[in-house]
Amino acid sequence: FEFCVCTVVTHHNFTSWPAYWLRSMIDVDPDPIIEKLLEVRGQRVPKQVDLTELEVKGLIYKTREVFMSQSTLIEIEAPVKICGDTHGQYVDLLRLFEHGGFPPQANYLFLGDYVDRGRQSLETILLLLAYKVKYPDNFFLLRGNHESASINRIYGFYDECKRRYNIKLWKTFTDTFNCMPVA
Repeated sequence: FEFCVCTVVTHHNFTSWPAYWLRSMIDVDPDPIIEKLLEVRGQRVPKQVDLTELEVKGLIYKTREVFMSQSTLIEIEAPVKICGDTHGQYVDLLRLFEHGGFPPQANYLFLGDYVDRGRQSLETILLLLAYKVKYPDNFFLLRGNHESASINRIYGFYDECKRRYNIKLWKTFTDTFNCMPVA
């Protein structure tokens, strides 16, 4: 049998938003976002990738929609590359894809802990979310303990979101993390 372990908490009244704006957020194309995020490949210390807040929110909302459409118990066919604990180490994530193959060349299962500690938690989680949206059936993300508000509020993700965007965006990430299958 199947059950949902996620909770969706939203701080927005979607009925008051213009329909065209909501559609643009849900119908986000992950390709331009992936392209921007991969532009820094090859740099020893990549610069921050500048995405608009609308692009980020659109990707987050679309990813939440994907998570909600899938079972919390995921079945994965081999071969699959299993990875864990990227912790905002964007350079390491890019290196991992360079060695293992960028999606869809390889199937991936990430075991959580995408944010905190590293310098580029936003780039790290956004690339992973974009690949989840683009390849929902062969790119899997599980929720680790750092994908909870009580942990990432302390260990850096909250501060990075606040510094680069705003606290509302951090809450939007948290709402989507609450919909991820649990590791």
